[in-house]
Amino acid sequence: MSLNHVVRRSLTVSAALAAAAAACLAVPSSASAAANAVTLPPAHAGFDYQIGGAYTPPSGVKIVSRDRSDAPAAGLYNICYINAFQAQPDAEGEWDDDLLLRDDNGDVVYDGDWGEAVLDIRTADKRKRIAAKVNGWIDGCASKGYQAVEPDNYDTYTRFPDYLTATQAKAYIALLATHAHGKGLAVAQKNTGELAGAGKETGLDFAVVEECGYYDECGDFTAEYGNNVVVVEYSASGLKNACAKWGDKLSIVRRDLDVSPAGSSGYVRQTC
Repeated sequence: MSLNHVVRRSLTVSAALAAAAAACLAVPSSASAAANAVTLPPAHAGFDYQIGGAYTPPSGVKIVSRDRSDAPAAGLYNICYINAFQAQPDAEGEWDDDLLLRDDNGDVVYDGDWGEAVLDIRTADKRKRIAAKVNGWIDGCASKGYQAVEPDNYDTYTRFPDYLTATQAKAYIALLATHAHGKGLAVAQKNTGELAGAGKETGLDFAVVEECGYYDECGDFTAEYGNNVVVVEYSASGLKNACAKWGDKLSIVRRDLDVSPAGSSGYVRQTC
């Protein structure tokens, strides 16, 4: 399970590169039409983040995010969590060896905080092959009855700037968004405030953001997605700030960092 908080990093992109990236990332008209058909989560609604394990949603909850291995919650708006840019711990064996990012010594690059191998999205061919596998997971989300997908670790490039770029991340997530829209699923931008302004460009529909209240960054996402921003905080101060500034507009919940199921040791869930 991967929970990646917003990384503080500024990226400067030359005008020429930005223009080239925009040309490469233009979402096909068919994808745009599909995006218009998807259903977005209700704004300013009760939310529960259950990616650590499914349980009966508390009273008042209308939106639930769960891991792709779990079934959606009946009668609610369900977001399907997938780890799209990194391999789950000990799951790198499920990937072709050349699709794992390697350092200059040929060793697999890991996100040390979570023990996850980073996927190599540096070429168009590799992005296409990685997307083919992840799109299979997206198909599974659709078949289970989810309304949206949440591709995690969009911000991986910010942690490994010697290897990965924002342009590569955008090109890859655009592949996932196009496929998800074809299945009738909305697509969430997960964190990555650095690219919040490129949401529509890449085919993303709304945002799921961790700790934007704590870091006072929720406005970066509402500027692109309006009130279609779902907020997860992990601290009392983060929840307080989020609720004070956005409690009458956005869907906000505080969870424990492990996102524990209800009844588990350490379980925390609070709202505005």
